Amino acid sequence: MENKKKLNFKDIMINYGVIIIVVLLVIYTGITSPNFLSVNNLTNILNNMSSRLVIALGIAGCIITAGCDLSAGRMIGFGACIAGTLLQRIDYSNKFYPEMEPLNIFVALIIVMAICALFGSVTGFFIAYMHVPPFISTMAMMEIVYGINMIYTNSTPLGGYVTAYTNLSTGTFLGVSYLIWIAVIVAAITWFIFNMTRHGKYMYAIGGNPQAAEVAGVPVNKTLIIIYAKAAAMYGLAGFMLGAKAGGASVNLGLGYEMEAIAACTIGGVSVSGGRGKVSSAILGVAVFEILKAALQFLGVNSNAQWIALGIIIFIAISLDIRKYVARK
Repeated sequence: MENKKKLNFKDIMINYGVIIIVVLLVIYTGITSPNFLSVNNLTNILNNMSSRLVIALGIAGCIITAGCDLSAGRMIGFGACIAGTLLQRIDYSNKFYPEMEPLNIFVALIIVMAICALFGSVTGFFIAYMHVPPFISTMAMMEIVYGINMIYTNSTPLGGYVTAYTNLSTGTFLGVSYLIWIAVIVAAITWFIFNMTRHGKYMYAIGGNPQAAEVAGVPVNKTLIIIYAKAAAMYGLAGFMLGAKAGGASVNLGLGYEMEAIAACTIGGVSVSGGRGKVSSAILGVAVFEILKAALQFLGVNSNAQWIALGIIIFIAISLDIRKYVARK
């Protein structure tokens, strides 16, 4: 007679507790505030999700290898500020480069992603070859990038962007915002990398057991550098998107976004213990976070108290993930 594992209430709450709570909150908010489920509000949620998803997809690769990236938030601000200095109108009174014509937005994007990827590869080098723990290495890079950004911009807010750049957030294709399309394209590319490439297989192998992966011939060091460089490039892209949406940028843009991204990945199913996680995990986690924030706003929860709620969700998500890891062992 086969022993079939039954999923009891405790197991359901451990695996899906946060999601269940958010679903119940959405139902309650939808009943008490009909506008919450309106097309306009759902579109706003998707727009807010777009840049957050790009960040989460970048950081997911780091988490799958049992690492993290605390530099993401500062890298986002750095990317946004680089883009801002390259895409100001020629007639803007406070133009950063007064004599320079604004660049083509695609050229500016490539520059932003390349510079951020360079910093990410340095982080990956210290993690891979110098064996500096990801927590310490990315924290150091967080401070370095922030300092460089402050020196570069002289801590001056940026604005006066060309229309082609700000249209990135206001324009649509087939009735869907360009920002959402960018997130969809990045998600599709990331899914392909995770599931259909040798690099993706290496990534999961490193997260499962780096020593065994190295013995099996996986180029662990090279793979780690690529993962952190790729993640940083995606943070640069997210900063580019957020700059277009805000119509301006400062060194503090993106501050704290890395914590939400890590928590979102964990809520969705990317394990902080490494070796497990999908693109769908990041999508689910980001959706939960953005829907939760929107629901709390519609319920009239104090904006400061919302941070407490988000912090509690992070506590619960990480605790449940660790509990699942211990149970598997």
